[in-house]
Amino acid sequence: MASQEQLSAIKRAKVLMVGAGGIGCELLKTLALSGFQDIHIIDMDTIEVSNLNRQFLFRQSHVGQSKAKVARDAVLRFRPNISITPYHANVKESRFNVDFFKEFDVVLNGLDNLDARRHVNRLCLAAGIPLVESGTTGFLGQVTVHLKGKTECYECQPKPAPKTYPVCTITSTPSKFVHCIVWAKDLLFAKLFGDKNQENDLNVHSSDTANSSEHSEDVFECRKDEDIERYGRRIYDHVFGHNIEVALSNEETWKNRNKPRPIYSKDVLPEEQTKENGNEEKGCAADDVSAMVSLSLKNPQDIWSLVENSRVFLEALRLFFLKREKDIGNLTFDKDDQLAVEFVTAAANIRASSFGIPLHSLFEAKGIAGNIVHAVATTNAIIAGLIVIEAIKVLQKDNNNYRMTYCLEHPSRKLLLMPVEPYEPNRSCYVCSETPLSLEVNTQRCKLRDFVEKIIKAKLGMNFPLIMQGASILYEVGEDLEEDMVVIYAANLEKALSELPSPVTSGSVLTVEDLQQEFSCSINIKHREEFDEEKEPDGMLLSGWVEAPVDKDNNKPIGNDESTSNALPSMETLDGDKDDEIQETSEVVEAFAGKKRKLSEVSEVTAPDPSGPSSINQNKPEKLDIDDEDDELIISDDWESFTKKKKL
Repeated sequence: MASQEQLSAIKRAKVLMVGAGGIGCELLKTLALSGFQDIHIIDMDTIEVSNLNRQFLFRQSHVGQSKAKVARDAVLRFRPNISITPYHANVKESRFNVDFFKEFDVVLNGLDNLDARRHVNRLCLAAGIPLVESGTTGFLGQVTVHLKGKTECYECQPKPAPKTYPVCTITSTPSKFVHCIVWAKDLLFAKLFGDKNQENDLNVHSSDTANSSEHSEDVFECRKDEDIERYGRRIYDHVFGHNIEVALSNEETWKNRNKPRPIYSKDVLPEEQTKENGNEEKGCAADDVSAMVSLSLKNPQDIWSLVENSRVFLEALRLFFLKREKDIGNLTFDKDDQLAVEFVTAAANIRASSFGIPLHSLFEAKGIAGNIVHAVATTNAIIAGLIVIEAIKVLQKDNNNYRMTYCLEHPSRKLLLMPVEPYEPNRSCYVCSETPLSLEVNTQRCKLRDFVEKIIKAKLGMNFPLIMQGASILYEVGEDLEEDMVVIYAANLEKALSELPSPVTSGSVLTVEDLQQEFSCSINIKHREEFDEEKEPDGMLLSGWVEAPVDKDNNKPIGNDESTSNALPSMETLDGDKDDEIQETSEVVEAFAGKKRKLSEVSEVTAPDPSGPSSINQNKPEKLDIDDEDDELIISDDWESFTKKKKL
């Protein structure tokens, strides 16, 4: 039972929830049943069919409607006397500024991406409002508390960046199915259906001597009056036959590797089978066309044979050109696009067959391509309860009993819920401690646009940057800018750093601000002539902003649906995510608690019970950072470099 003091704090509180998905639904329900009277929810998403197995406030009839608004209506049916204010909007909109955040007593996050999490973290820091973070992936979950000046902020520890792969591995020497998925999704699909002007490593011209003009034209262009079946076979033969033969011509490559085998359509599917390939009469509406439906393939968990994959490949390509031709040239891969998933699955399996890699079902391939780890509703409910426990402590200003709590898949020291004392702010954090950053860059070649896109937005997470050198403004974004200034700043974007009106050279110090986030930092510029294209593809090296290291061997699908990780290891043996994985977009922070500064000198782990925690004598577990809702989790190891901090 809650004490009178707790009930009083709960009833007075004004709470902001960001996210109304897997955790958000459970959290809103728990807040309402715990007695909270004034709740505001921000969520930009609409309800999808795939949400219904775990987001229990939603029903089939709600598909396509606002998550925030439907969640509000559902909870008001059993708690009609409380106030719930929904916002069907992006939390990064200008109306949700620092003054808006100052209206609340606590902010509870259930977000699905790093960018939005960093944005909310900075607004909470600027407003001085406590933030309770959370996330789940499968059976794993966590809740962390962040208070300005008292605990580390969300960005005090580095977050892993999206993983990339050496181009040579993807294009020439794949050894895992994930390599084939990346090839099919990021190279082949993008080349056939995306921006035609984009650089692509599939631009290898066929050596078909029957048509000498082929040397000067793009193999992937559909020729005038070319039959779509013939075009499909030509693409098939080029990428799975000719390109493999080109790769085999380099004998050095295959001295210590198994050689792939070229695959040509005529060897797998005779011409007459292509004509029977699809059944247009079975076709669906343009929005939900499916090669599986056309070919009467029903179970997405079946592993297709090479023949079936070839039929799906040709049929999916045919359907794109017949049913969705107006989209071609603007498409990007989307895990919710059935036809795109079918095409990528078939293409990846054919390539895997060529390289002797085990084939996968569409269900498995979609999980890898879309970074999906399937959600467990029970985990969401547990984490929602822990969020409310920490929120109540925050409202009571019970600083000594704040806990970061981790939900484990398997017991560790007989515990499934592992509480950890929060840590002090990281003095080298560029967000909450304002430590200057350092950037190595070729100031004579790098354009301001590259600096803005690759550093300011992608790495520092600023949405409306203002860049200054001394009193000179080099670039600014805002709705109230005068037209002549917009033109000047647009022109600056195309100039090299050293050619700007106030030249940026070695030794320059840039001040970068985001006025919406009320966040600023300084960047010391150091000129550098050359960069390693493989290791430093951006042509820039940012120091002080640290990416988490990654391990190099795992080959498991990454997660979607409620978080950001592939399978987490036990707390005792931390095994990292592997280097050769598909691209991942979220984050995990891990540290050995014994090597980090804590808020107190207490050496016991205290259970997250607001009425009176009990102590357990044991070492503290690693800090894991898990995200919620259609996202993926990353685990990394080797944190020695930044976890060697003394206890207070």
